[in-house]
Amino acid sequence: MYKNELDKHIQNNSLSNSFILFGESSFLIDRYTKILTDIEDASVLSFYFDEYNYSSAKAHLSQASLFGGRNILIIKSEKKIPKKELETFIDLCEKNQENLFVYAYYGTDYKAYAKAFSKKNTMSVRFFHPKEYEAQNIIAQIAKEKNVNINRDAILHLLNLHNSDIALASNEIEKFVVYDKPITTKDIDNLVYGLAEINIDDLIKNILNKKDFTKDIHSLLEHGEDEIKIITAITSYLTQLYMFNIYIRVNGTPNAMEILGYPAPKFVVDEKANISLKFKPQTYYKLHKLLLEAELNMKSSNIDKEAILLSTLLRLQRFL
Repeated sequence: MYKNELDKHIQNNSLSNSFILFGESSFLIDRYTKILTDIEDASVLSFYFDEYNYSSAKAHLSQASLFGGRNILIIKSEKKIPKKELETFIDLCEKNQENLFVYAYYGTDYKAYAKAFSKKNTMSVRFFHPKEYEAQNIIAQIAKEKNVNINRDAILHLLNLHNSDIALASNEIEKFVVYDKPITTKDIDNLVYGLAEINIDDLIKNILNKKDFTKDIHSLLEHGEDEIKIITAITSYLTQLYMFNIYIRVNGTPNAMEILGYPAPKFVVDEKANISLKFKPQTYYKLHKLLLEAELNMKSSNIDKEAILLSTLLRLQRFL
């Protein structure tokens, strides 16, 4: 099943009590895990990634609730849980309708989950990256939940600022909660940190591919970005690449959870892994040293920061 079918079941109050959530959108997997398990006075046991323990999970669904309510089991993982263990949890939910089980799978090997439990009452739901109109509807719903007054134009502006990254746009809604007035596009420009990740990604790709980046820099500065913030954002990005490089050299394949500390879309992981291997550790050392020296110069002198930024990035390209 897909998101729209799950939404209908939620509206019609016809949900199962066990769920397998998977797909391309980690944001939607997270969001619907929260929606499905938001039950008052429930006894909740959550396992995050490597914390999973089969015996403890089974015991939680097997015993009566300590508070006389529902027992809820949540497992979030990038690694596949053995099918027999999942079936055990699903069976325990079928035997006791007061139980609730959600398996949020963030890995990429999820095709088998679409029909793996068709003979059970469990609901297997695949989440795709939201299309533009879907992303707008989701942000509008989140704003409504948080009592934020924001119109469609402002939502579209917010999404465009973050290049349609719904997770980043959703996080920004939190900033507007304290404002007891309609949020406008001007408010978004003033309150949102406009150095969207994807813009920095594009800038860095141009730099690393030895392409002209001056238009990108001037555009960012014209929109009010600070030279030091740009330098630190590039340093942070290169640090991530270095972490990918080292991890792959040691383990062979990348693991976003272990490298970044959170699950990331496969296309992001693959892209950063490929870029990271283009450079040797010694090159990363030179790049970091150059950027840190530039940041220090900007903070300790009154000279032209833009000139330092441009000259630093041109020197950086010569190291590649």
